[in-house]
Amino acid sequence: MKHGFIKVAAVTPDIRVADVWHNCEEVRRKIKEAEQEGAKIIVFPELCLTGYTCSDLFTQDILLKESEKAIQFIAKETKEGNSLVFVGMPLSVDGELYNVAAALNNGEILGFTTKTFLPNYGEFYEMRQFRPGPKKVRMISFGGKEIPFGPQILYQAAEMKELVVSAEICEDVWSPIPPSIDAAREGAVILVNCSASDETIGKDSYREELIKGQSARLIAGYVYANAGDGESTTDVVFGGHNIIAENGTILKEARRFANEMILSEIDICRLLSERRKNTTFLTKEERILPRILFTIPVEETDLTREFSPAPFVPQNQSERDRRCEEILMIQAMGLKKRLVHTNSRTAVVGISGGLDSTLALLVTAKAFDMAGKKREDIIAVTMPCFGTTDRTYQNACRMSVKLGATLKEVRIADAVQTHFRDIGHDEEVHDVTYENSQARERTQVLMDIANQEWGMVIGTGDMSELALGWATYNGDHMSMYGVNASVPKTLVRHLVQYYADTCRDEELKAVLLDVLDTPVSPELLPPKDGEIAQKTEDLVGPYELHDFYLYYVLRFGFEPSKIYRLAKLAFAGVYEDEIILKWLKTFYKRFFAQQFKRSCLPDGPKIGTVALSPRGDWRMPSDACAAVWMKDLERL
Repeated sequence: MKHGFIKVAAVTPDIRVADVWHNCEEVRRKIKEAEQEGAKIIVFPELCLTGYTCSDLFTQDILLKESEKAIQFIAKETKEGNSLVFVGMPLSVDGELYNVAAALNNGEILGFTTKTFLPNYGEFYEMRQFRPGPKKVRMISFGGKEIPFGPQILYQAAEMKELVVSAEICEDVWSPIPPSIDAAREGAVILVNCSASDETIGKDSYREELIKGQSARLIAGYVYANAGDGESTTDVVFGGHNIIAENGTILKEARRFANEMILSEIDICRLLSERRKNTTFLTKEERILPRILFTIPVEETDLTREFSPAPFVPQNQSERDRRCEEILMIQAMGLKKRLVHTNSRTAVVGISGGLDSTLALLVTAKAFDMAGKKREDIIAVTMPCFGTTDRTYQNACRMSVKLGATLKEVRIADAVQTHFRDIGHDEEVHDVTYENSQARERTQVLMDIANQEWGMVIGTGDMSELALGWATYNGDHMSMYGVNASVPKTLVRHLVQYYADTCRDEELKAVLLDVLDTPVSPELLPPKDGEIAQKTEDLVGPYELHDFYLYYVLRFGFEPSKIYRLAKLAFAGVYEDEIILKWLKTFYKRFFAQQFKRSCLPDGPKIGTVALSPRGDWRMPSDACAAVWMKDLERL
């Protein structure tokens, strides 16, 4: 459970209808298998000790009594297993029959969660045999002990207080107000469902969306174990459709009609991080549901789930196209509103032939189209200086012309050299003053042209640069509206690629593809043999690594050691562990030291779940200390 990961299992055993001891042995065997795989929460289907399809056999005393003996036997078998197990069974209490999920741990039966909503339509007629569970939890005598019995029992790990589990049964999650809602509001982060949902045409898709949606709505992990082959097929067929979901994402899904055991790891810390931002969950003082302690060992969980190396980027082509078009629309809508509101006649974009300024120019063109303005009023300014290469210069010029903008060239070398003389700087010393003087001169030129042309300067810097502070303060750091302010570098690349892929102009497409092929560089140092001499990623590290770090720092607030662990999995075979750690340390040092640049950002539209605007997602003191974070990394 290190870093909050808990391995869970949803199991469909091979049962025989009404053969309690065969089913008992199958459940016991599957518990052992799941525990050998490291599962700490194990979920079985509804009424699996007897079979869901026993029908009026549920009225037979012998079936019920043998079920009681079987669950006590299975409970004893969990003594050495160190897992929390949920098994579906019928239970007679005070002369009434209930459909329950028995919770087993450390050799004991911890509680019986009752089914709240009994289906009595179509092929279902549970109210013929069963009664709905009570409204509140009460104690019942079972096996010589007093055991909680009722809905929404919360099971809390003694060793990990934030791990709280609650169960519901099949129809409960299909109801308008599932019991899991209150359980989650009271702190349950993992919800389990012992189910017997039959297969009809299209039902699997609905079931997927239902479980995925419930996990998203409740910001929870959801483990759904379904009945399968072995149930009676007199009228229906059960497919063993097991699902493990986390906050709207299906982590693992069983093949139907195969009686599989599926396992995955639910990230408790990730869920709690999301919940901390949400005010609909109850405080400790408001909670009323009973909590029962269970025990599991605290150990490192082997991870089998995958982590995308590009968490900001859509993972499939169709989703990429839809997402990229949406992002471009958000950027353009934000700019269009600002242009109209300020009665700006023109927009001024500093165009370098690099990725960021390319995206800014594409967005500006789209905004002008939406506003009904002529593209010739976009003033694309190229400002070659000491580090400009012919490749980037030509690409900047060609792109501006193909998009219909007015191209303006201002060579700034003379102005920068005059500035060097004014402040007494040796032009041969290629230090930070040498570099930043060029960036600030370019910003001055853009601002003054905007004043001349009744326009506004469009910022080109992206969110990755802001995170690292890779911008010249009051240079390219400043603009009148930053369209790329919440777009990370890895996503900038995909947006430009999308535009190139969907572009009908072959000449413009060729330019965009060459921009994508050009190394990322501020081009502030003289070229070597006509080629770019200053490559950003050689200096601050690969942007794909920094974007990965940025996502988990901002989105979930993970500790550095956990981010390092995930990065090693995501970039296995791409970067050595020591390289990942080196740049992670660089990220934290720069992220903390450069907050002052983010504290005075220009306006810009938020396009994703996280941003660095001091007016929105990220408010951080500029003099915060990174010591705690760095110490965590030093312990690795």
